[in-house]
Amino acid sequence: FQFFWLSLNIWLFGKTFLLYNQGLQYYYLHQMLGLGLCISRASASVLNLNCCLVLLPMCRVLLAFLRGSQKVASKKTRRLLDKSKTFHVTCGVTICIFSVLHVAAHLVNALNFSENYNEEFVTLNAANYRGEDPRKLLFATVPGLTGVIMVLVLFLMCTASTYAIRVSNYDIFWYTHNLFFVFYMLLMLHVSGGVLKYQTNLEEHPPGCFNPNKTLRQNLTVPKDFEELFPDYTTEPFPEDPSVPEPFVQNSFMRVCLEEPKFQSHFPETWFWISGPLCLYCVERLYRYIRSNKPVTITSVISHPSNVLEVRMVKDDFEARPGQYVILHCPRVSALESHPFTLTMCPTDTKATFGVHLKVVGDWTERFRDLLLLHSNQDTEILPIFQQRRYPKLYVDGPFGSPFEESLNYEVSLCVAGGIGVTPFASVLNTLLDGWKCYKLRRLYFIWVCRDIESFRWFADLLCMLHNKLWQENRPDYINIQLYLSQTDGIQKIIGEKYQALNSRLLIGRPRWKLLFDDIAKCNRRKTIGVFCCGPNKISKILHKLSNSSNSYGTRFEYNKESFS
Repeated sequence: FQFFWLSLNIWLFGKTFLLYNQGLQYYYLHQMLGLGLCISRASASVLNLNCCLVLLPMCRVLLAFLRGSQKVASKKTRRLLDKSKTFHVTCGVTICIFSVLHVAAHLVNALNFSENYNEEFVTLNAANYRGEDPRKLLFATVPGLTGVIMVLVLFLMCTASTYAIRVSNYDIFWYTHNLFFVFYMLLMLHVSGGVLKYQTNLEEHPPGCFNPNKTLRQNLTVPKDFEELFPDYTTEPFPEDPSVPEPFVQNSFMRVCLEEPKFQSHFPETWFWISGPLCLYCVERLYRYIRSNKPVTITSVISHPSNVLEVRMVKDDFEARPGQYVILHCPRVSALESHPFTLTMCPTDTKATFGVHLKVVGDWTERFRDLLLLHSNQDTEILPIFQQRRYPKLYVDGPFGSPFEESLNYEVSLCVAGGIGVTPFASVLNTLLDGWKCYKLRRLYFIWVCRDIESFRWFADLLCMLHNKLWQENRPDYINIQLYLSQTDGIQKIIGEKYQALNSRLLIGRPRWKLLFDDIAKCNRRKTIGVFCCGPNKISKILHKLSNSSNSYGTRFEYNKESFS
């Protein structure tokens, strides 16, 4: 996909480059600026396209609507919606690359405007006189100054978007990324300067035409003594509309200029490109603000082993589907910052409670945990601890769609989780616990890989209840549970007699993915299996590669991956 998008942008760059390089309306401007004109305008066209589309993947409500309302009937097309984050990042990288080209071209243009000052067509110039300091064009004009500030904003956004910054200090990424609104406001001002002009009267003044007035003034010389003796008889130019024979005007080798060239600034096309997506995004943000303006009621907080916190809550008229996620905002933790968390429990017809599990790994989650729990050391307790207290205000925005909504729409699904990546599948398991017969899913392979034995206790009760329910309904083959303990010093078990069903499915080491795929393909010949993964990139890449590999059983694997947009 990234290759296709880059190829499309290069094609657009080339088409615009040829337009400005060969277009007659840019003849005089091209003579002054050279290739700097072509490169700056070609890169600007690419920037317009990407600045327009980069906002659309962030319209979460729109994406959730398209996914959930069956407006997009094709499963393959719905899977493309899950690439929204990838598309957003691709557009962002494209903006950075072509911004470098755009800036470099305009630096050359500023120098050419100063050195190649056109005294014949003054209106075509951006400089005020020949030899003017190019820095004045960069820092003393609206297009130049806004361009410099936009470069600084874009630099901050790009550097803060790197993986190292996002992992080490998410706050920096969050606050700098919200500078996009400043960037778009500056962009609208940047294109309103009208520095580059094109010729409007090509019919009356084709480039390179014969101008009798100018030619006579330039070639006819009068003796200086004659001018001093007879000042009234100095050289007069030809009248504006000379009487030239019609055949001469129509001569294919030379055309006569009927008037001087007229130049006009481009209408800021960028407004057409970005006004629609920007308004759509602003309307959606307003809708989301109104929808999430009422705080939820926290019913309970549970501290799980390995720094995991479970928050259960209720909210009026809240509906969600298994696999969706919400965005939590707690003003007492941060006035502006908010974070996405997958729903591990969805509201149903019989209960309104929904919940999330969050891993305490950063400043935001640490402060949030301290506000919810009475004692900061309770995360070390083995058994869940319910807290009865006055909780801080918590606002929930969502729910929003994710790939895991499709896990119930396959006849066979393979769900692979790594550590806390099990959360998207928890809501699916909870839904199956309430009733599985109404869904298309008839067999579920559930693979969960953890580093320590205590992590399995997050959802051990849920897995046991689902296992027992399916055995009572004589469908033990409905779900295949495999738990892998990747780091251990010896044989370990999940503590508790009620977890015997899980202990028998607990394996030491890492899954042998190739053998696992071959076994699943053999048991499900000529079927389409949905592969869902939420975990480390290393596991994700392996599963993606195996899903695209062919097998001798005619089984097709369709790969899906959790990706918060």
